[in-house]
Amino acid sequence: MYSVAAYGDMIRDRGRMAAYLTALRHAIRPGASVADIGTGTGIMACLACLCGADRVYAIEPSSAIEPARAIARANGLGERIHFIEKMSTSVTLPERVDVIVSDLRGVLPLLQHHVPSIIDARRRFLKPNGVLVPRRDVVRIAVASAPDLYERHVTPWERNDYGLDMRAVSRIETNAWRKCRARADHVLLPPQSLPALDYETVETANLAGELRWEVAAAGEAHGLVGWFDADLGHDVTFTNAPGAPELIYGQAFFPWSRPVTLLIGDAVSVSLRAILVGEDYVWTWDTRVVDATTGETRADFHQSSFFGAPLSPATLARRSADHVPTLNEDGRLDRLILELLDEHAPLGRIADEVFAKFPGRLATREAALARVADLSTRYGD
Repeated sequence: MYSVAAYGDMIRDRGRMAAYLTALRHAIRPGASVADIGTGTGIMACLACLCGADRVYAIEPSSAIEPARAIARANGLGERIHFIEKMSTSVTLPERVDVIVSDLRGVLPLLQHHVPSIIDARRRFLKPNGVLVPRRDVVRIAVASAPDLYERHVTPWERNDYGLDMRAVSRIETNAWRKCRARADHVLLPPQSLPALDYETVETANLAGELRWEVAAAGEAHGLVGWFDADLGHDVTFTNAPGAPELIYGQAFFPWSRPVTLLIGDAVSVSLRAILVGEDYVWTWDTRVVDATTGETRADFHQSSFFGAPLSPATLARRSADHVPTLNEDGRLDRLILELLDEHAPLGRIADEVFAKFPGRLATREAALARVADLSTRYGD
């Protein structure tokens, strides 16, 4: 979940906000109904009203919805905006709407359950011939000559002042991508496009593509830089490409296992996949560089964010299909809370009971009530 300060940063992004406001002006007709998926502090819902919407369903699972309500009241919009404090996938609206607006992206559009949420909202909330804002996103990938971006991944682990060999961590770090602020001069080989995320038709959360370049300008390459071009409809677009006016999103840097000197005529191929697993994406980028003169393979990297987090053998064993777990004290505590929640017991009574049964785990009754309230918020209605 974002902080209120982060929502403020989004509102201060004038390029992003101007594009969305223009798109909403085109999409919304007087008297229209609108669903705002992930309303945050409510800026898009308020703008939808200013553009002529009669009813706006502002959906937000976090506590940011409280200042959103206050903002709506302060601007005389409290009667037109209906706030719903849930995940959109758990919401049933009383009607289908004319427009769905959202900005659930991160650095790239593939963030957690953004795409499944849009697919679900399109199927259940949108009228036939209704309008989605944005309409589509296209992810672009370029080969980067970016020693400064690369060094952030490897310097602490490959060079230190203490005479320690810490390269084991650099192997982890080069399997992790990061948000960056890439410049136009970081782009060594021009961008190629992954298949478009067309929100009017997309049916899968995953994305994959095969990218190929013939090197036209020699240089040292350090990895890939990614960004997206957004189409909000009615020719309203924006991009977070390196060199474009800076937007809040930044860019993504996917490091290679090591820098590679590219020569004119070399063939570079990248197979890139983003697969939604659980709550977020596993990114895989396989890279091959073939020498133009000899046909020799000079680089053959197989990288994945799956390997970008340290996993101990014990952790992996506990996640295996044949592992037989036993509940620890925390598990038994939470099981009791969930059982009592399912019996519709008041939170205070549940807190009293779990505090009595787990005195060594919960220091005070207030701590027990906080634990109960957290689980109730997560799993209760």
